[in-house]
Amino acid sequence: MTFSNIFKSSFLESVTEFSPVDVLIGMAFALILGLFIFLIYKKTFSGIMYSTGFAMSLVGLSLVTTLVIMAVTSNVVLSLGMVGALSIVRFRSAIKEPMEIVFLFWALAVGIVIGAGMIPLAVIGSVIIGAILVVFAKKKFGDAPYILIINCVDEKAEENAMNIIEKSVNKHIVKSKTVTAAGIELTAEIRVKDAATSFVNRVSELNGVTAATLVTYNGEYMS
Repeated sequence: MTFSNIFKSSFLESVTEFSPVDVLIGMAFALILGLFIFLIYKKTFSGIMYSTGFAMSLVGLSLVTTLVIMAVTSNVVLSLGMVGALSIVRFRSAIKEPMEIVFLFWALAVGIVIGAGMIPLAVIGSVIIGAILVVFAKKKFGDAPYILIINCVDEKAEENAMNIIEKSVNKHIVKSKTVTAAGIELTAEIRVKDAATSFVNRVSELNGVTAATLVTYNGEYMS
């Protein structure tokens, strides 16, 4: 048998029969599990900016992947063409949070498993993954991280501000210090006690302190 005869074989041209009912059932489960992933993402989101577009894309990704896998499993030639088509696709959207990668792979896995006909595996696996993510999202690991920015006119004001900080927080690390003719700008990562931030008011009231700014910190500070 030659190479050309292989591609002329009826095996490559055959299409596995599937019923519209099976397609509707698969797409329905993909929609339900996609919405489940969407709700888990919304409930466990802890980043700075919540993206509704990304959350809705998880639902669409589950549906599209299911449809693609159903088509791929029905025809060998189509599966080879689909691999070639998908190999040239490039996604340029930046991933803002590490957990977004987990949800993207979760949505893809759901689509692949449902498209392959293993609906119980997709349902049971999604329930387990969702429960684990919710439990870990609610669990508090350490104190809340913040970034504190202080503007001082001289070194004495800086020392007084640092004394208050040392007595009011569990941990502090100076990330940057900028000295100019206008004064000193100090940036520090701090871990506050029981989310108490009233010490910032005392720092701002010090003589020589022109401004004190406290912002949330997602742990991705680039030094």
